[in-house]
Amino acid sequence: MQLYNKVDKKVLKERLMQEDFKRVTLSFYRYIIIDNPEELRDELFLEWSDLNCFGRIYLAKEGINAQMSVPEHNWEEFKEKLYARREFKDIPFKVAVEDDGKSFYKLIIKVRKNIVADGLKPEDYDVTNIGKHLSAKEWNEAMDNEDTVVIDMRNHYESEVGHFEGAVTPDCDTFREELPMVLKELEDKKDKKVLLYCTGGIRCEKASAYLKHHGYNDVNQLLGGIIDYKRQIDAEGLDNKFIGKNFVFDERLGERISNEVIAHCHQCGKPCDTHTNCNNDDCHLLFIQCEECAEKYDGCCSKTCSDIIKLPVEEQRKLRKNQNKTGEQRNVYKKGRLRPHLDEFVQNGEIIESPLKQKES
Repeated sequence: MQLYNKVDKKVLKERLMQEDFKRVTLSFYRYIIIDNPEELRDELFLEWSDLNCFGRIYLAKEGINAQMSVPEHNWEEFKEKLYARREFKDIPFKVAVEDDGKSFYKLIIKVRKNIVADGLKPEDYDVTNIGKHLSAKEWNEAMDNEDTVVIDMRNHYESEVGHFEGAVTPDCDTFREELPMVLKELEDKKDKKVLLYCTGGIRCEKASAYLKHHGYNDVNQLLGGIIDYKRQIDAEGLDNKFIGKNFVFDERLGERISNEVIAHCHQCGKPCDTHTNCNNDDCHLLFIQCEECAEKYDGCCSKTCSDIIKLPVEEQRKLRKNQNKTGEQRNVYKKGRLRPHLDEFVQNGEIIESPLKQKES
């Protein structure tokens, strides 16, 4: 059996839409020494392929970071086989808040240097010396203490659509960028109680160890991240201190935690918190787009991209080939930087070109 997917994504998505059973979307992670991640990667790929699991999983010598979609009828077998492995026994799951079963359409397992790209050296932190994990109830109580500082350990495009009340939300594109920014933010706050949160908890494990290494003693992190916070407040009837949406890294691109819409369409400014990727295959810029602008621009970030997707497929391929020759950069990994420069690129009420593309060309 091949150990990677070779089927076209359009075919895979069609198969997913035709499924007549439910799926469970979940995430989990664990920092633990894995002697041979390459060998484990192949074993897990075979095991999870047999169970018809989808997802994006990263393995490294330091552990595992997984976001997955598991058929409901294979859920118990999936857990049993995972827990049977010594490294992952009783690993805690974070189950999606909102789940239509269409979060992933294929299985990807990659071996990386780190399970979260952080840019840190081994001497920059000790992952065994991390912050205190707080339950949702403890977190709410700590937030009510005015002598605390709450830090969002996610990227700007995540916090833009949802965050905890009063949290510091660094304007960064990556976790690697954010760590030194947070250290700078806290340089005169060593006597404060520091509260860290992220989507599922994995980034806070590194961030809390990083801060403790730099002399911060009262470092705390939200147990299970935003995903498990929602589960806990619902189960225990607690106040919800998170406003807006929780950005997720799968086909859904978000799950609602509260009814407030705190973001705006990057194209017209209307209240909106729906992320999308530009429909132009050579762009795929991640940005926020309302229904009206999605219709106006055919799900694209600009009129130029909208015009391109209407061309015959062969013409689009020629354009991509020419761009590759001239060394022009794609926007696939640039996240939602349309809004700050938008007005410069509007002609007669239409966004002619993505501001990001013109700034980087």
